[in-house]
Amino acid sequence: MSTYYFLPTRNVFGEGSVQEAGTLAKTLNVKKILIVTDAFLAKNGMAEKVAKIYQEAGIDVHIFGGAEPNPTDKNVAAGIECYREHGCNGIVSLGGGSSHDCAKGIGLVAANGGNIRDYEGVDKSSNDMIPLMAINTTAGTASEITRFCIITDTERKVKMAIVDWRVTPQISINDPVLMVGMPPSLTAATGMDALTHAIEAYVSTMANPLTDAAALQAIKMITQYLPKAVANGEYMKARDNMAYAQYLAGIAFNNASLGYVHAMAHQLGGFYNLPHGVCNAILLPYVESFNLIGNLNRFRDIAEAMGEKVAGLSTDEAAVKAISAIRRLSKQVGIPADLKSLGVKPEDFAIMADNAKKDVCQLTNPRKATKEQVIELYRQAYEGEGAL
Repeated sequence: MSTYYFLPTRNVFGEGSVQEAGTLAKTLNVKKILIVTDAFLAKNGMAEKVAKIYQEAGIDVHIFGGAEPNPTDKNVAAGIECYREHGCNGIVSLGGGSSHDCAKGIGLVAANGGNIRDYEGVDKSSNDMIPLMAINTTAGTASEITRFCIITDTERKVKMAIVDWRVTPQISINDPVLMVGMPPSLTAATGMDALTHAIEAYVSTMANPLTDAAALQAIKMITQYLPKAVANGEYMKARDNMAYAQYLAGIAFNNASLGYVHAMAHQLGGFYNLPHGVCNAILLPYVESFNLIGNLNRFRDIAEAMGEKVAGLSTDEAAVKAISAIRRLSKQVGIPADLKSLGVKPEDFAIMADNAKKDVCQLTNPRKATKEQVIELYRQAYEGEGAL
């Protein structure tokens, strides 16, 4: 079986690196770009500041601030209309995962036609993506470097997993200065999202030496620096290291894929429009407790990467410590204790379990699950029962 490795062509890091955006865009031969962002960044001045960088490089800009949290097919349709109306030939996504995914959806349909629903699944496009740059303002989703695009189908109330190598941005920028303004709750949620990426990739059935190295380093760095970034958002060392950590986690899951945490979290987002990182964080200890028997050695490694003392313990004992470490970090950064507190309804468990079983992310989970087992995992996370 062949192994593929997907990554943007150019990736830029460090304080002030966003100032290179205009110069980089010129190498893509774009004349007018659509900046795809959310309403907050469109109003607080950040989008205008970034637009100015491009304008000073001689590139025309139009700002589309219609990327909602958990972007929808309607957001994508509105963005395509804006892209065509203003005669753009390139896209810049500015923000976190929602802005990046919305931009990917716009570019995918602009290049291939049809409706975004046509591209649900793996590698459904046929034409090259239009030039796409991604400027990241959060440390979590790694959508700025991945081939994943998650868009909510508003009719079915389902998050569509679009996995296509063509939607990978050609250039990504991770400037920690842009992340300083993230409030503690968003810092925590996006950071736990990154941890989930790294853990699911490390125990994935498609893991390989390249993804293993990235995942383990990401787990170590997130455990060390996420609490510091939550405690003090202006601590630049923590912000910088979280930018690298979430990127490493992105490398891992972009190539090894994910598991049932994401497959189940996608349904919570589709049904209730809940924050993706929070859903992942709540589900993570329950799903990984279920997964333990699928690869005990890997969970021992995760425990060690999270600072647990495993010397002298049996593999079983060491593996269980990974779950307690996840729960402790989640509590430390203020993640809600259960799904009940988020307004989730038990009567929706069955249909969400059905949809999770169809989600592409579940294909690489280390343990196969029945519908009844997925329902039980939702129930445990709803009640906040103690994972192993």
